Amino acid sequence: MNNSFDKYQKRRLRSSYLSVIVSIALVLFLVGILGVIVLKTNSITKHFKEKVAITVFLNDNAKNKDVETLQAELRKKEYAKKVTYISKDEAAKIYSADIGEDFLEFLGENPLKNAIDISLKSEFVTPEIMAEIEKELVIRSIVAEVTYDKPLIELLSKNINRLSFWMLIFSALFALIAVVLINSSIRLSVYSKRFTIKTMQMVGATKSFIRRPFIWQSIKLGVIGALVSIVSLLILISYLNKNIPELELFSDVNMLGIVFVAIIGLGILITWLSTFFATQRFLNLRTDELYY
Repeated sequence: MNNSFDKYQKRRLRSSYLSVIVSIALVLFLVGILGVIVLKTNSITKHFKEKVAITVFLNDNAKNKDVETLQAELRKKEYAKKVTYISKDEAAKIYSADIGEDFLEFLGENPLKNAIDISLKSEFVTPEIMAEIEKELVIRSIVAEVTYDKPLIELLSKNINRLSFWMLIFSALFALIAVVLINSSIRLSVYSKRFTIKTMQMVGATKSFIRRPFIWQSIKLGVIGALVSIVSLLILISYLNKNIPELELFSDVNMLGIVFVAIIGLGILITWLSTFFATQRFLNLRTDELYY
């Protein structure tokens, strides 16, 4: 009879552990997907921002020495990622290729100007900063005009700020849901051992001594659940990368490393806190309250 009961208890225990692992793995898998989306969104945003350029058109009478000095100064600027000089002849070839015909044949002369393209670092691509850069450049004597796509910059900044806000709200909400779900699974696991906890307490065991094995067991389950979620996430990313290579999901290994470390850390943290408070609750209960 005792052997049958022991086997039944072990099956219940294994079932309880399995449900906790599955719950943790599922929640952390969804958190991992969200983390990849958030970090990849930042990467994509940075990529598009760094495609933005300010074009500085130069006066026809600008001396080569002055132009070279300006280029050297621009390359030292904190906001400059890349500085490229484009002569009026190069610009004419590019424009002719774009329209599919040689416009110089009709005009007889090249109306374009020598120019310097400044590609900006992503953090400097905002309407305010770019307006300040324009003011700084336009006052130079060799500069004829400074241009960039102002409507595009304003639209880009507005949409990125809006997207960042909603991603932050969604991330916070999802993190809260993750904590609640994992906490519920851990509490149910500890609840099944409430009588064991109270028995250990009645024979003189300290609260920290009683909590310790429960916390270590939960942390192990959290790590296993996290590893399961990471493997599942890798399978999903591999599938998406194969079918939608444009996403370049494996292009940033550091990004994936951050997500995986965060998943493991979150699994450990949530299971530790949940187990601590769950065991604390049952340690503070009276014996007659264990049946409710």
